[in-house]
Amino acid sequence: MGKVLSADQISAYERDGFLVLPDFVSTAACAALRERATTILRDFDPDAHRSVFTTNEQTRHADAEFMASASTIHCFFEEEAFDDDGSLKQSKELSINKIGHALHDLDPIFEEFSYSPELAAVAADIGLADALALQSMYICKQPRIGGEVGCHQDATFLYTDPITVTGFWFALEDATIENGCLWAEPGGHRTSLRKKFVRRGDDAATFDIVDESPLPTPPQDLVPLEVTAGTLVVLHGLLPHWSDVNRSDRSRHAYSLHCISESADYPLWNWLQRTPDLPLRRLDGGSRLVNA
Repeated sequence: MGKVLSADQISAYERDGFLVLPDFVSTAACAALRERATTILRDFDPDAHRSVFTTNEQTRHADAEFMASASTIHCFFEEEAFDDDGSLKQSKELSINKIGHALHDLDPIFEEFSYSPELAAVAADIGLADALALQSMYICKQPRIGGEVGCHQDATFLYTDPITVTGFWFALEDATIENGCLWAEPGGHRTSLRKKFVRRGDDAATFDIVDESPLPTPPQDLVPLEVTAGTLVVLHGLLPHWSDVNRSDRSRHAYSLHCISESADYPLWNWLQRTPDLPLRRLDGGSRLVNA
């Protein structure tokens, strides 16, 4: 497939560190992912796994279940999902923060969505012609309890040398200021990496400070990316971005796929390390035997 992006769109991405592409995927494709996620949530046993995803980067850490999710499909609860007695405040389907992190390789519906020629062409247009699909997340941003995701850079969590990680974020429902849309700092990718999320064995990862310069203060230093369902937002790995808590009565479902360059070095201290039986694959349909 030839170029998908225009010269002006590529220039805008290089200038801003993000690119908004409305109507990139169809209404039917969005509905298919939402339906499949509903099935995964329905079948999930909340008593067997009680992993909570901490959305505040200042206190974020990793546990064994989080680390193992690199090669599985796992559901993580919202921080506000439980009452003081440890019981769910609402149904399990309305209590999950996200599903991750290998949906794109383990579920056929998400696989078909992720490995599309159109997405591979977008990646190539912005300089990632050898993209490997590294991590996927279905993000629920639940009504009333959808947690804030602190201002961060994706390269903190998925580091390569040189930095190549790129986020492809698909709005599966309309994302507004009221229900916790993305916010970003235009041009903020032309700056330094602040932190690295470093693996400490098989059951922990913590932050190492690289540059003590502060990230932007949300929301005043950022701009909102309000988008309709079907929109693709492309995010540079060094771009500071944030999303607020969702206190509205509407969810903000999204699907996020992170890719890295096959030619870049992916250190073993990254938290996400695939098991040998689940090698990374090229976004353009090629295969790659690598344990990342």
